[in-house]
Formats: sequence, structure tokens, C-alpha cells
Amino acid sequence: MPGLRKLALVFAATLVLAGTGTALAQGVLHRSHDGDPGSLDPLRTTSVAEAHLLRDLYEGLVIHTMTGEIAPGVAESWTTSDDGLVWRFRLRPQARWSNGEPVTASDFVFSLRRMLDPRSGAPYAPLLYPILNAERIYKAAEGVRVEDLGVSAAAPDLLEIRLERPTPHLLELLAHQAALPVHPAIADRPGRVAARVADWVSNGPYVLKEFVPSSHIRLDRNPSFHAAADVRIETVMSYPIADAAVAARRFQAGELHLTTDIPTDQIGALRGRLGTQLRISPALGTYFLVLNTAKAPFSDARLRRALSLAIDREFIAERVWAGTMLPAYGVIPPHIGNYGERAELDFKAASPLDREDEAKRLMASAGYGPGMPLRLELRYNRSDNNRRTIAAIAEQWAAIGVETSLIETDSAAHFAHLREGGDFDVARYGWISDYSDPQSFLFLFRSDNNGFNVGRYADPQFDALMTLAAGEADLARRAAILREADSLIVREQPWIPVLHYSHRNLVSSRLAGFAPNPLGVIPSRFLSFRP
Repeated sequence: MPGLRKLALVFAATLVLAGTGTALAQGVLHRSHDGDPGSLDPLRTTSVAEAHLLRDLYEGLVIHTMTGEIAPGVAESWTTSDDGLVWRFRLRPQARWSNGEPVTASDFVFSLRRMLDPRSGAPYAPLLYPILNAERIYKAAEGVRVEDLGVSAAAPDLLEIRLERPTPHLLELLAHQAALPVHPAIADRPGRVAARVADWVSNGPYVLKEFVPSSHIRLDRNPSFHAAADVRIETVMSYPIADAAVAARRFQAGELHLTTDIPTDQIGALRGRLGTQLRISPALGTYFLVLNTAKAPFSDARLRRALSLAIDREFIAERVWAGTMLPAYGVIPPHIGNYGERAELDFKAASPLDREDEAKRLMASAGYGPGMPLRLELRYNRSDNNRRTIAAIAEQWAAIGVETSLIETDSAAHFAHLREGGDFDVARYGWISDYSDPQSFLFLFRSDNNGFNVGRYADPQFDALMTLAAGEADLARRAAILREADSLIVREQPWIPVLHYSHRNLVSSRLAGFAPNPLGVIPSRFLSFRP
């Protein structure tokens, strides 16, 4: 297995680097992710693995701590106007790029304009629509230029952000990778950041030293980082390991300190062997099947409901995921902030037999049945857990006359295919919330969200509700509007919710500083090794 050999060789090399050949070296953290990043440019990234890496390489105005709370980043303080429309961020005088240059307010102006440049096609640009003129700029509205974005450098160390409307969760948005700064000298045109290690410049706790696709990414502590003295771990070695069972074996062999997934068929055995090193905690996330509603027959709501009815979520949660996931009957997971009761599918309480009977009736009304099966392709990104889940769903669909062909690719290829508008019937998708608010899930379904609305769902009523909610400053009234939008999505089911996520980590007993949090953020800067 070439991938394992590469990992072993890199691991051996880092032991030599740290001066020991018998045990994991103090100062070198070995962690796994579920695949290679498609990009390390904040403009292009969309996956959880990429977010973990960007969190180590860059620092925004504010950050998430290890417990998922907002804390000062490049900005040491901030103020807001009485009407909530103007925010002013005072930057740290010690903030530096890895080449020693100061990080200035102009760098954030440049980066935010770059993110919202209509030529960029940045998937996460809609998160920044609360900024004045952001939506009009990104949609290339007539009479507005990227320079009209509501961000300005009042002084080298003072950034001013003007908003379209009061946005109570603005700091959560600014902690997201969409708001990270990039060095102007390496962003030669929209969509491009210098990829060669020799050209790398970033402002976070670590800098990129090696990037070998399918093998490893090496990050070294950034001596120019303003809080470098507080960063305990010198080197972070990150390995793209899609197979959770392989990651578990490497962890048990002492070759990894931290993993971001667990093979669910081994939960019992791993818990017995590893005890508290196995960590499972709630996550703000949902495991979906996205249907391509832009083409028949998936544009038919009857067929979408039939496919959803046939999925035995309880079986998948308990038998496939060993109780580490929750059955999902709605888009939004439990415990989301700024919300009340979530919308859920109306058949949640129905028996499996009743669900199957209704599914067959709906299939028949849509023109499918004995002698006329529905044939579809189901795409998914490679992992043991996904493979078992998708196989279970295909078997359950067979009971209502669906013939499923499976297409498995690695994570980078899978999400690039969806992001770039590739054709598909049904595709696995997952969403881990970027902040604790229902909007972080519902924005996925806006018809103008070309970056993430990969199923091409479009409903003017839904779009109108989202626009109305965006202009509502009262949180209770806003929640009521979002609940109406949520109910519409649950009724139409352009995406089928299957499971609500948990975070599943293996964490070495030698590692200090780790804390589970709903967002699943694990910044390496806050980790250290116990003596």
C-alpha cells in the first residue's frame, strides 16, 4: 500500500528531525485528516480538512478558541456603533506576516474585496453578504464596483466594516475562513495564491514547509507570529488518511497523536483498548444526500420523498455508526443557537413498514414500480464509514424498486466535481456548521449560492424568506422567519437529511489542551505535550 509506506517514511523522517528514533518526538504533532486539501487558498476552500489547515496557517480578525468560543485574533479590540451598522477593529501592533511585514488594515480590505470579486467564484462569499454592498458586488450588479465594499482602512491599524443591516453574529462570520487575510503580493489575480512552498506567506501560528499530495503536509511554527511564544508545538505533520481504520491502526502504533474520525465498526474494541483516548462529542452538523433537482426525475418532489421515506435512519445510526450519530429528520441539528423548535419530517414517528408502503405508492405515482425500476447513480467520497452508509442506503432503496450504481472518488475529486457543476443524480454531502445559527445551514439552499447549492435547488418563496430574515434585527422574529424557510426545505427535501454528526476523535494521552466543542475546531496552537 503505497500511501502507508509514504506515511511511514515521513514519520521516520520527523523522528530524525526531532532527534530521537524510538518514540514520538516532543515538539512534533502527528495528526490525520480525511483527505488532501483541494486548495490552501481561503478563496477556494470548502472542506473541513481544509478548514483545520487554514486555522493553523492564518489568523483572522477574531478566532475560535479550543472550546469554540470567539476570541481576539489580529484584532486586539473592537467597537460597534449604536445602530450596529459600523464596526471598528483595532489591530495588534505586533501582528506580522511570516516574511516579517506588518499585517495592516489594508490587507484585510484587499482580502475581503478579493473574496467578493465576482470573478473569483468564491463558494463562501455569501457568508459576507451582511457587509455593505457585498451581495450586489458579488452578483455583479450594475453601477457597483468591488471598491464600493463597506470595508476601509481608517488607519494602518484600524479597520472599519460597514454593514447593510445589524448582524448579531458578525464575529462568528469573521472567524470563518472566508474572512482570512491573504498577503497581496502572492494573490496575483482572483482565485490564485502562490502554491509553491518557497513563495508561501501567511500570518498564522504556523507556516507551510512541505506539501506532498497523498503523503503529508508539514507546518512549522511561525517565529513572526505575534503569540509565537505561546505556541508549544514546533512542527505539525498532517496526513491525508481517508480510511478511518488505517488512521486507528496508526494511532495505536503510536504514529499519530490525533485523528478526526473513527471506524465505527471498531468503536467497542477501540473503547476497550483506548479508554478516554476515544472522544465522541455532539457536533453542529448534518449528513445529507443531495438530489440534483435541476433534472428529472429528481425534480419530482414525490420521488424525493419516496427516497427519503425508504431510508432507515435508526438502523444506520445504530448499526452502521455504532450509536455515534443521531438519526436526522431535519436539516438543522439539535442545540443550534438563535433558534427554537426545528422543522422535522412528518413521518418521523411512523413505523418502517408504513414508511416503505408510502414510498412504494409515491414511486408508483411517479411512474416507477415492478418492471420499471428507478435507476440512479449515487456519488460519495471515499471512507470506510461512508462506504458502509451508502451501501446500507442502496440496499434499503432496493426494497422500493431502486437500482443504485455507486461512484466512489477521493474527497478532493468528489467535492470538486460538485463545486464545479459536474453532473450527478444523488451525491453524499456533509455540512458542519461554521457558526451556531440556523442561517449557517439554510443559506445552502439559496438559488444564488452557486458555491454550495450543488443540487441547483431554486424556490423564490424560500429566497424571499431568507432575504426577509436577513433584514430582521429582532432575534425572535428572525427565528420565526427562518423556521418558515426551514419547514419549506423539509417539506420539499431537495437534500435528504440522514444523520446528525458527532465529532469522533482519537486523542493521545500525551496530548494536552484538547477540548471537544460543537464546531469541531482543533487549533494546533493550543495543543501541547504532557511531560
